[in-house]
Amino acid sequence: MELNSLPTEVILTHPRQSLGKLQLDCSPQPGNYLDFEEKTYLVLERRHRYQLRGGRYILHNIAIYVQIAKRPEEKSLVQGRWVIGDATCNYNALSEIIRCAVNPEGPCNSCRFYEN
Repeated sequence: MELNSLPTEVILTHPRQSLGKLQLDCSPQPGNYLDFEEKTYLVLERRHRYQLRGGRYILHNIAIYVQIAKRPEEKSLVQGRWVIGDATCNYNALSEIIRCAVNPEGPCNSCRFYEN
């Protein structure tokens, strides 16, 4: 079975429930956004599930754990990956999941704590 043909289960973290299964061309990394059943989710964790077949473990399916989220309007490219907010600010977390500790909801451009 090829990686791009594996079923992927989408699991909501809170309250914990399975949202369903789908076939994906790629395996979304934590920090990426996924549109599923007309809602947007943030991928928090990805787990691979294996089965023992013929004395070897074979990748059987993938589970991604998500939370409902809206896509951030502010993003910065840092060392080849996208982070939320203005990466030039000293308080930016340089993360795909959280903007910063002092203003996690944003926006950065009108934040009174902005420090370069």
